[in-house]
Amino acid sequence: MKKVIFMGNKPIGYKCLSSLIENCNIKVLGVLTKKLSQDVWWNDKYRVALLANDNNIPILNLDDLDSLDFDFIFSVQYHKILKREILNLPKYEAINLHMAPLPDYRGCNQFTFAIINKEREFGTTLHIMDEGVDSGDILYEKRFKIDSNIVVGDLYKLTEKKSVELFKENIDNIINLDYKPISQDKLIESRSLHYYERKDIYDIKELNLSWSKEKIHRYVRALYFPPFEPPYIKFNEQKIFLTLDWK
Repeated sequence: MKKVIFMGNKPIGYKCLSSLIENCNIKVLGVLTKKLSQDVWWNDKYRVALLANDNNIPILNLDDLDSLDFDFIFSVQYHKILKREILNLPKYEAINLHMAPLPDYRGCNQFTFAIINKEREFGTTLHIMDEGVDSGDILYEKRFKIDSNIVVGDLYKLTEKKSVELFKENIDNIINLDYKPISQDKLIESRSLHYYERKDIYDIKELNLSWSKEKIHRYVRALYFPPFEPPYIKFNEQKIFLTLDWK
């Protein structure tokens, strides 16, 4: 039985942790996640901390890991960047589920920028974690076509669905060490490389009415994701928000 540490948040983290708990070949020693008191934009029932509590799994801090013996770290939408000393703790690997294709879209807000960049294909990736941002060797990936008029919320939902599938399909392969890592450096020339930081999305929220209708509509599709601030135009220094009829 492989011993693992799980780090994660959001419904995708909840669903992946559930699959680990249900796997009879895995023992989850502990969970690292956001505190229950922190505000979230997703449904409360999908809190990773609640699932851990319901299954008597300790909620840990990074400092707790030094005293534990475990085989893998699994990270799914964890909110902290891990340092080398943490990545070196598991017997085998620290593995991240990145909800975007790699090396195409590293970093944050990849759904928004994929729409802005007029992508017709997207994806999700399981990769080994290193000290870079989403730059470690790829273990498994799933790519899929997306509609030319997709809205960011729908792209998020679709990617979440495909990400859970990818995780469940390959978790046994991973714990049995049945994988062949592929360096992202070998893929950059044949694919593409984008990297966005969390702050970058705020630089594109203000739209310009001189743009073409297609561009304005594309940016609204890419940026309208309740409950976050919508895209806007400015009139007399006031923000006028642009929204879509989307749920």
